[in-house]
Amino acid sequence: MRWVIGALGVAMGLWGAVLVLPLVSVDLALWFVAGPLVHDVLLAPLFAGFGLLIARWVPKPWRAAVLVGGTFTGVLVLLAVPLLWRPFAGGPNPGLVDRDYPVGLLVAVGVTWLGVLAATLVRRNKRPHADR
Repeated sequence: MRWVIGALGVAMGLWGAVLVLPLVSVDLALWFVAGPLVHDVLLAPLFAGFGLLIARWVPKPWRAAVLVGGTFTGVLVLLAVPLLWRPFAGGPNPGLVDRDYPVGLLVAVGVTWLGVLAATLVRRNKRPHADR
């Protein structure tokens, strides 16, 4: 039975390749090659370095919250890049393209870091005190 399922999977993959072959262009090839290269050569070492700096300089009670806040900030920026870079590139969608994207991103990042601050302060206040 595994061979049948495997053969069906290979057949479906080949059919998908046949369908996408006419769409292959230099831009598509660059997209699939440049994405992993940019990630592996630039982004991964950069964020690993940020993680090491945070682990060294941020006090221990703040580390987890700061790392989560940094991750959320990175995801927000990644999601906002297409709209910040070319705000009207997509098709018309009433109510979507009439936003101030830089301000929206700043508000979202600000709320994220307020959440980091609140989570750390709540966690700090819940710890048992030595003087009790």
